[in-house]
Amino acid sequence: MTVFRRTAEALLSPVERNFAAVLAEQMKLRDGLTVSEAERRSWERSLPVVAHDLLEAGLGQVEMLIEYRLPLTSKRADVILAGVDRRTGGDAFVVVELKQWSRAEIWDDNPSRVLVHNMTGKPKLHPALQAKDYADYIAGYLTELAANPDALAAVAYLHNAANADVIDLYDAVEDDRTQLFTLTTRGAFVDYLSDRFAPLPGRAAADRFLDSAVRPSRRLLEHAAAEIRNRDQFVLLDEQRLAYQLVVHAVGKAHRSDLKTVVVITGGPGSGKSVIALSLLGELSQRGRAVQHATGSKSFTQTMRRQVAGKASMTQSVFKYFNSFTKAAKNDLDALICDEAHRIRRVSGNPSPRSQGRRLQIDELIDAARVPVFLLDGQQNVRPGEMGTLPRIREHAKARGLDFLHVSLDEQFRCGGSRKYEDWVLRLLGLRPEPPDWTGDEGFEVSVAASPYELEAALRARLADGRSARITAGFCWPWSNPRRRANGKGPSLVPDVVVDGWSRPWNVKGDEKVGDAPPSDLWATDPGGFEQVGCVYTAQGFEYDWNGVILGPDLVYRNGRLVTVRQASRDPALRNQDVSDREADELIRNTYKVLLTRGMVGTILYSTDPETRAFLAGILNAPPPGTPHR
Repeated sequence: MTVFRRTAEALLSPVERNFAAVLAEQMKLRDGLTVSEAERRSWERSLPVVAHDLLEAGLGQVEMLIEYRLPLTSKRADVILAGVDRRTGGDAFVVVELKQWSRAEIWDDNPSRVLVHNMTGKPKLHPALQAKDYADYIAGYLTELAANPDALAAVAYLHNAANADVIDLYDAVEDDRTQLFTLTTRGAFVDYLSDRFAPLPGRAAADRFLDSAVRPSRRLLEHAAAEIRNRDQFVLLDEQRLAYQLVVHAVGKAHRSDLKTVVVITGGPGSGKSVIALSLLGELSQRGRAVQHATGSKSFTQTMRRQVAGKASMTQSVFKYFNSFTKAAKNDLDALICDEAHRIRRVSGNPSPRSQGRRLQIDELIDAARVPVFLLDGQQNVRPGEMGTLPRIREHAKARGLDFLHVSLDEQFRCGGSRKYEDWVLRLLGLRPEPPDWTGDEGFEVSVAASPYELEAALRARLADGRSARITAGFCWPWSNPRRRANGKGPSLVPDVVVDGWSRPWNVKGDEKVGDAPPSDLWATDPGGFEQVGCVYTAQGFEYDWNGVILGPDLVYRNGRLVTVRQASRDPALRNQDVSDREADELIRNTYKVLLTRGMVGTILYSTDPETRAFLAGILNAPPPGTPHR
């Protein structure tokens, strides 16, 4: 989708002298984005350069699709050029990534990142690789290009830079369909355009490009299938295989009979929901069905991209977010696999008073595919506005007259195979009525620590034995932004989680490491993650061998049971007056349910409240916790 479309000739006409203001207004209308003055100036300085070069090449009627938003993402390409191929007479397209940089160099021997002169902040993605990734992505999703992916090429144009000032950047350009041009090689860029396009109107090619249906190409699906289906860990058992077979059957039936079926697969932590999701993605991709995987968790999606797709950017693109489908064509996918579906929000994007009339996210996801599949745990809703529950999805399906299937996974595979432990957690948190006495389980260990020091020491001992371990906590402490180090060597995390003299920082908030601390989406898998305390939003969806959980003052033992204390929570979501006390109570209990069920071998508990520690020691038949040592 593009917000501004002009021929090169039209863009330079006096009528379009205010094109940047018009473009900014259309961005606001289409995406609700307020464009900065810096971005407007960038348009005013860069876009006419490309238009002039097209005119010099005799290509004034080539169409410029400006600020083109890539299908099913929020990413935007600066310009897509659309015209007639000079050699074949068919359609020809070029993704153009524009940069005003005057000097840049490869960052730290990493050819995919560059340091830009006089530009602060983190290293930037290499512009030629950025353009190539955009081109590969577009070719993987526009059906108009499925039969002729070579119709699309990519260039980066650093129109203010001399060759000598960006010479390092050429080393990363290895693809013959990707080019890098500078001010020094402007003549070569004009020649490239002349060689690529015929001097004919590009409007028909632009029409076909913009009107193309959006769905994963067969080539993309083949890549995904090759990456996913050959993994030994995707072994399905019992109810997992039943759920898998029902979905595969439903997709085949929908394809043959033009039917639509909504499938919900429910199960507790570790019941195999994600294994089913990835197995379905691999199998349906192998069969050539248009299928996507989606979640509502940035950490989980990024981990899927990194650990399942590896470095293959084409395969990474099949892993989306729930809010990617706001503009998706109805039933354009054969299947949409919504993993961690308890994270579905009321609406996509930021909720606001104006969002009341927007389509619900559940409806967007149901509309996107002939067989939408929702995998969820009904007791992992931890934020206000999360709508992913079995009753709600069933209600939306029935209201549309759609077929509905529900599969419950009865077995428990995380937590060392201990269904007994998961049941105990539910009873401990008052999510089931029975008393929470722990009678032990040979396959899973539960204990209570006397202090946070003891908790950390026990987990470090497990790390030394080659096990994985993490510490998490309820959201009961402030969460500061990183601070500049005294020696000026960069930012460091603030040790906000302070208990009896012991302190640690929360996990990193963003997608860049801070010192030795990994970015948020790698906290659960990078060894450096042990040095920070994880929050529920980072831990949800992951598991590790040993699980340390700090119960904060928002969950304490009083009068014979665990009670929640809303005022002790630092979660901004619970400070919203629109969230009732009943809802806050449920969200706090669900939060601890998530935190307590991340471990596969054992869990060590610590409570900041002495009465609660004594209670936990009592039900675990452990010695009363001693005095914290310092």
